[in-house]
Amino acid sequence: MSEMSQRKEVYHIKDLGDGKKSLWTRIGAAFVNKDGSINAFLEALPVDGRLHIRDPRPPKKG
Repeated sequence: MSEMSQRKEVYHIKDLGDGKKSLWTRIGAAFVNKDGSINAFLEALPVDGRLHIRDPRPPKKG
């Protein structure tokens, strides 16, 4: 597994309701360990306790 695929981004996603887009807030980073477990380093804690961990997006060009 490459180093890039082992690094993850951690988000809190707030549903705004009424057909509006959800609000994504990046709140930290996570890293996959050799045994498949994940360490998450958070700068904030979501009130609803939900986290979304995903691979980083490629940088925007332009």
